[in-house]
Amino acid sequence: MTDHAPDSRLSDSNPALPLRVLVAAPRGFCAGVERAIQIVELALQKYGAPVYVRHEIVHNRFVVDSLKAKGAVFVKELDEVPDGAPVIFSAHGVPKAIPATAEARGLDWLDATCPLVSKVHRQAERMVEQGRHIMFVGHAGHPEVIGTFGQVPDGAMTLIETVQDAETVMPKSDTLGFLTQTTLSVDDTADIVATLQRRFPTILGPKGEDICYATSNRQTAVKAIAAQCQLVLVIGAENSSNSQRLREVAAREGARAHLIQRASLIDWSWLEGVSSLGITAGASAPEVLVQEVIDAFKARFDVTVEEVTTATEEVVFKLPRALVSV
Repeated sequence: MTDHAPDSRLSDSNPALPLRVLVAAPRGFCAGVERAIQIVELALQKYGAPVYVRHEIVHNRFVVDSLKAKGAVFVKELDEVPDGAPVIFSAHGVPKAIPATAEARGLDWLDATCPLVSKVHRQAERMVEQGRHIMFVGHAGHPEVIGTFGQVPDGAMTLIETVQDAETVMPKSDTLGFLTQTTLSVDDTADIVATLQRRFPTILGPKGEDICYATSNRQTAVKAIAAQCQLVLVIGAENSSNSQRLREVAAREGARAHLIQRASLIDWSWLEGVSSLGITAGASAPEVLVQEVIDAFKARFDVTVEEVTTATEEVVFKLPRALVSV
């Protein structure tokens, strides 16, 4: 996808066409992402550069590059972290073996795992302590799923990705529980959970909803704008689960939907015949990228911007004690 040259509709003799832009609210950063980024920034203040981060702190290239510029070094595994260097674990959570390895090496480590992901970790531990086998609803290979599976012994959890999985799974135990990844489609997950509960009436669910408030709120907001739009753009990374789910939700509401990371990746052919556009952003996408996209449309169309608010978020998570006084 390329940024096409400005089209002829911007000439003096052919003025820009009107474009109604509906911007979803809430959108963009959630409390867990804000906390994770702040942990890296405060660690840099406390320790000085470089500070090492295992995996992307959040799934957004703009955020990662911004932190790199400040002195953060992103690595895939702990063996890339020099002895004595501080290291931070990403917002998605890590298996128990990772902090244990860091401890064994004497590394200063900070855990930026979202508290709502940590809550799922603790629930998994409790269910296993109760002798339950866990049906875990999530996407294979996602860091959050890997981290959650790493909280319990091998074989204690079965991954369920689809309704078909839920319909055909044959657990060895009759004592079951279920948990879910925090960034799933609310509607898809409800269907999967309903199937599990129908097949296994005594299955124990989590206390409260595992899908986080930010994921649910952003999906509700995108539904509200998608029904009024011909095209919806979701600002977020390809490897961002919650951003991908926003694109899917918008498409189900009848809008054409695309996921983009930056304004430079807009394919302007998408706008042919479009008079109403929706914009939202995944939980790892900063507001500056939303404004960048809106400005790109203002440069080509006669834009009217309307914000559609479906919820107000006031959640704030505490920082690790080691950084409170920084």
